[in-house]
Amino acid sequence: MTAFLIENKYTVGIMLGVIFGLASRILMLRTDYRQYPTYPHGRIIHISLGVIAAALGAVAVPALFNKDYTAITFLTLAAQQFRDVRKMERDTLTKIDELELVQRGTTYIEGIAMVFEGRNYLVIMTAFFSSLFAISFTWYYGLAAGIVSMIIVLALRSGKSISHIASAESVPVKQDGPDLLVGDIYIMNVGLKVNQELIAERGLGVIIKPYNPNGKATLSNLGQRQAILYDLSTILGVYRDDGEPALIPMAKLDMRDGRLAIFLLPQEKNASKAREIVLRVPILESAVRMPTEAKVNQQEGS
Repeated sequence: MTAFLIENKYTVGIMLGVIFGLASRILMLRTDYRQYPTYPHGRIIHISLGVIAAALGAVAVPALFNKDYTAITFLTLAAQQFRDVRKMERDTLTKIDELELVQRGTTYIEGIAMVFEGRNYLVIMTAFFSSLFAISFTWYYGLAAGIVSMIIVLALRSGKSISHIASAESVPVKQDGPDLLVGDIYIMNVGLKVNQELIAERGLGVIIKPYNPNGKATLSNLGQRQAILYDLSTILGVYRDDGEPALIPMAKLDMRDGRLAIFLLPQEKNASKAREIVLRVPILESAVRMPTEAKVNQQEGS
């Protein structure tokens, strides 16, 4: 058996690379409350792309050992293919978003598309290192490299959430005549009596307080606000139908201190659950702002 593994180290390395690469893609593939990727067909598409990415990463190692450097150029073709996948995901989600009662928003969609592209590169990395160590040393080194790569993939699978940059508090929804407020933050003017009664019965409010100027700048991003509204509406439901603008969930910023007020009419009125959902909303990479990292602000603090 040992002699067979030594004689066929390239084959063993490629097999280990493909296995670990595919396993890492399956590990990162999850259909959750957002129902994307869809099950089963959307998942089949992404698993198939994972097989291709794993094969590319695993086969690159024997090509390097055989000094077949021209064969590495197919990795550039793979990168182009995965960029096309990102575009496909973006276009698909944009079309779907037009039919949502509460939309994800462009920033959220771009974040999802970026994640799907990036995860294919993580698959290539896992397959490459598994194959490299198996061929360079022996199969159990490849096994160890694959396990370490999977741990790295797990660490990179999820980014930060709102809880890392802000606290959240459930607050009462108030009506002062036609004026609607969440806590002490003004939301909008509601003139119709029937809407006022509905808001009094079902209205739910959350105030998000940023920890620092970076969190304040991130929460002021319209795409990040829309992501919060979408997650709340998806999990708790939304009590509205098309053509009812007065009942749409809203997020308004307190211009004085940067607090963000969330107003929602959910199907399930649960204040503690709403607060927990807000804290778990992912921070969108495109929405992150870090004004404290600017040299002018660092000079002021020194």
